[in-house]
Amino acid sequence: MTDSDKAPNNGESVTTRRGVRSFVIRQGRMTEGQKKAYDRLWPVYGLTREQGVIDPREVFGREAWLNLEIGFGMGHSLAEMAAAAPEQDFIGVEVHSPGVGALLKEIEERELENVRIYAVDANDVIDLCLPDASIDRVMVFFPDPWPKKKHHKRRLIQHEFVQRLRHKLRVGGILHLATDWENYAEHMLEVMDGSEGFVNARDEGGFSPRPEDRPITKFEKRGENLGHGVWDLVYRRTN
Repeated sequence: MTDSDKAPNNGESVTTRRGVRSFVIRQGRMTEGQKKAYDRLWPVYGLTREQGVIDPREVFGREAWLNLEIGFGMGHSLAEMAAAAPEQDFIGVEVHSPGVGALLKEIEERELENVRIYAVDANDVIDLCLPDASIDRVMVFFPDPWPKKKHHKRRLIQHEFVQRLRHKLRVGGILHLATDWENYAEHMLEVMDGSEGFVNARDEGGFSPRPEDRPITKFEKRGENLGHGVWDLVYRRTN
């Protein structure tokens, strides 16, 4: 295992799963500010696979609406959502060290107490760390589209993955997906419409308008200025 296969938290492996991955560990180091934030704050806000199945009430010290964001990137949108909804709790999952450090900086600067972070494969978090029916909303925003057809098997949103997510959502809970790749959007729609236990939140089906509580990222704004589309899908767990 190479250093790039290590998560930032104490060098544990990024994933325990074998086979095809939906992510590639990108090269890049934390800035000095991100590293300092990580060193100070990871013991407070970091969660590890080795902790096993968590009790969110113990983790956050309260019972509240619980959000899970898979692949939070540099963390700005997650921090913005957490700041806008202090009555809710947020767990973020990201394998890239600079993003973890950046979010920890945002947590400190915004004085957020309602965010916790995993720095390992989301599959491990789902399978090994989260109780069934514990999550109120799962968010997957702009995952790697793997645009080449031969790489489509690497796409995160697949029937098997969605079904594992379903068991972590409470009945009535929300799965919110967003992408700026039209082909991936169509793939997501096909997967979700064929997934047991989910119903489109829109009575007429299809894509949803962007919910007001999903922040618009700088990347998304830049894409819109270039005429690129963005597609949101919102589904609810029915059983």
